[in-house]
Formats: sequence, C-alpha cells, structure tokens
Amino acid sequence: MGQGKVKAGTAAMARLGSALLDLVYPPTCLDCGTPIAAHAALCAGCFRKLRPISRPYCPVLGLPFEVSLGPDVRSAEAIADPPPFDRARSAVLYNEVARTIVSRLKYGDRPELAEFCARLMHPAGVDFWGESPVLVPVPLHRWRQFERRYNQSTELARALARRTGLSVDTGLVSRRRRTRQQVGLSVDARHRNVAGAFTAHPDVLRRLKGRGVVLVDDVITTGSTVKAITRELRRAGVSKIDVISFARVVTGAELPI
Repeated sequence: MGQGKVKAGTAAMARLGSALLDLVYPPTCLDCGTPIAAHAALCAGCFRKLRPISRPYCPVLGLPFEVSLGPDVRSAEAIADPPPFDRARSAVLYNEVARTIVSRLKYGDRPELAEFCARLMHPAGVDFWGESPVLVPVPLHRWRQFERRYNQSTELARALARRTGLSVDTGLVSRRRRTRQQVGLSVDARHRNVAGAFTAHPDVLRRLKGRGVVLVDDVITTGSTVKAITRELRRAGVSKIDVISFARVVTGAELPI
C-alpha cells in the first residue's frame, strides 16, 4: 500500500473515532455546558467573555495598558520591581471563563484542553518564536505530577511546539522540593514558598546550544514561580529567558487567585 493510501486510511480512522466519540460524549462548551460542534472549545457566548491581552501593553511584563503610551514605556510594576526574565506575555486575562479552563486542564484530567489554550497563546508569543528558543515547562514535583497524572505546563509546551516547530525540554529545570500550592498565599509568602525550589540541569548550556528559553505556564499571578526558575537559569549561565502563559492575573481587572 502506498504512503498516500496509508495516510488517507489513518485520516479516515481518525474521523470515524471522532464521530464515535461525539456520539458517546457529545461536545459541550468548556464553560457553560451548551452543546457545540467540537470538543475542547467554547460556545460563541463564552468565547466572547474571554479577555484577550493585546497591544498596547507593557513591553516587559505584558500587562495591558488602557491607552498607548509609546512602544518603550514600561508599566509601574516593571519599573518598581524589574523582573529577572526578559519579557512575559499572556493570552488572556484571568477571569471566570479562563479560571474554568485552567481548572479543568490542571485538576480535571483534561490534558486535551492544552490545544485550545495553545491556539490563543501562539499569537500572544509572536515576538518569541522567530528567535528559535527552547520551550521549557514549569516543572511539578514528581509526587504532584504522579497525583495529577501529567503536568499541565508540559501539555501546553507540547501543544505550542506543534504550532511553532520549536523543541521542548522537560528536563532543563526540575523542582527539587515539594512546595505548597500558591493559591491563597500572599505575595511575600509566594516568594518564600518557591525560593530555592528549582534546580537547572548541570548541562543546561550544552542542552540549549546557544538558544534562549521560553518558560511555559498556565497562569501568571505574581510571577513568583517563573522568577525563581529564571534566577536559577541565570545562575547556570542562560542569558535569554522569556515567559508565556495562557492567563494573567491583573490587579483590579479580574479575579484574584
């Protein structure tokens, strides 16, 4: 059988499998449960409730501005507390709809939702992809990953890799001690919780081969976790480090976390 026929057969089996899945588990909106045409998606009404983060925004932290202040104007947060990473970008503001998606991806055994998130993260990180960085997911402690079955940040990184053609390195950074969950902690407590929690691979520079890093996470709140990872990578000699997430908490704009 020719390669073309094999591919056609594989595609036909995939369509059949998808049709059978739709019969057993009809697709519904990720947020409100309304019947829709495809799995792992939102209905039109809930999709409109997502708040995309687009220009104008802070060139360092990616925080949205109400009006354009110029391409090089930084946010007050970036001036008062410059981050150790170079740039951060997020696809959407953290609101009720974004929280539902993140919660189901993170705790609901729904790794396929990473594809939906990556579809929105891809344009948000457009300034990063042309530099051919390595995608590095924020690591979970091995016991927490065992409990959840997968790392949601790894699923996001792999989904982004399929869209960008970039490589993913899940072993570049590891979490050497199990930390408390960050939800509900104050800013200072978040910083203390993750301080010294991560370690870079001893051959980090050889693995990168001169490329930069894009850290991948589901939500940026205070940035404590990605800052702690960045500092560890800086100590290991990595010079270019950016950050991307699906959602971003913006003080006073949407939900706290």
